[in-house]
Amino acid sequence: MVTSITSDTEFDAIKSNGLSVIHFYADWSEPCQHMNNILEDLVLENEFRNIKIAKCLAEDFAEISLKHNVSAVPKFIMFRNGVQVDVLDGADPIQLNKKIQALLTKSDKTEQKVEDINLRLKSLVNSAPVLLFMKGSKSEPKCKFSTAIVNLLNDIGAEFSTFDILQDQVVREKLKIYSNWPTYPQLYINGELIGGLDIVKELKENGELNDLLKLENSKANLNDRLKLLIHKADVMAFIKGNKQVARCGFSNQLIQILNQTGIDYETFDILSDEEVRQGLKVYSDWPTYPQVYVKGSLIGGLDIIKELREGGELIATLKGEI
Repeated sequence: MVTSITSDTEFDAIKSNGLSVIHFYADWSEPCQHMNNILEDLVLENEFRNIKIAKCLAEDFAEISLKHNVSAVPKFIMFRNGVQVDVLDGADPIQLNKKIQALLTKSDKTEQKVEDINLRLKSLVNSAPVLLFMKGSKSEPKCKFSTAIVNLLNDIGAEFSTFDILQDQVVREKLKIYSNWPTYPQLYINGELIGGLDIVKELKENGELNDLLKLENSKANLNDRLKLLIHKADVMAFIKGNKQVARCGFSNQLIQILNQTGIDYETFDILSDEEVRQGLKVYSDWPTYPQVYVKGSLIGGLDIIKELREGGELIATLKGEI
């Protein structure tokens, strides 16, 4: 049922959260009555179930109408989280439907983007038993806080990997939201946030940090970790960068080829983890990158992928049929 706005407070509440469509109308207008009937039909559609649809008597709420430039009715104003995002003047059901569909599509894409980022971050924080997000690397920290935590971990002989947030602005900004921790460095053990420098210092002083690190180090050696990584997806590409932003020409060429196949794949950024970068070359007996694995088996590097494409065997190989 279409909501009839009865107060300024109700108007603000309807427009302030999510996607909403408000019809400014007049009782005496036949086109307005026709469009109200159209709205009553729309609210019954499943695809519009998450949209708030309301009607507002323009003459009864003169201040609101003036604020939103309602000089004639019918007029439809679309809001997303309190912000006006579109408007339609006149009784045009087809155009109204198109505008709402466009806003829904944009909303779906935004939600999918957030979901994709969160999946990437979840994968990233689980990519090493002990992972430190910092400015710079363990061999070359880029701020005093990162230097302090690296020195602390080195002092107790901890085995850990690092991710340089200065090299990836998306990770730098979104991980703070994902972890609900506003600063760097951030230390993760087994995918769980431990905290920043102050927390790690406190854990070291009371002896808990050694216990946490020993627990994780006992669970997996490097070969175990590499085995898990190459089996992480049916098709895994170890490259410099990621599928969104390749960081060398060979990696970029590989990503372009894999994208053209339409087959799902995951990537691991070897620049983010020196231990994996060096260890995988020994584990796979393949001295260069990129490296492509299918169901845990090494296929090869860029040249092999090119040869398979030219021979018409690439898609079948990536599907594990060859």
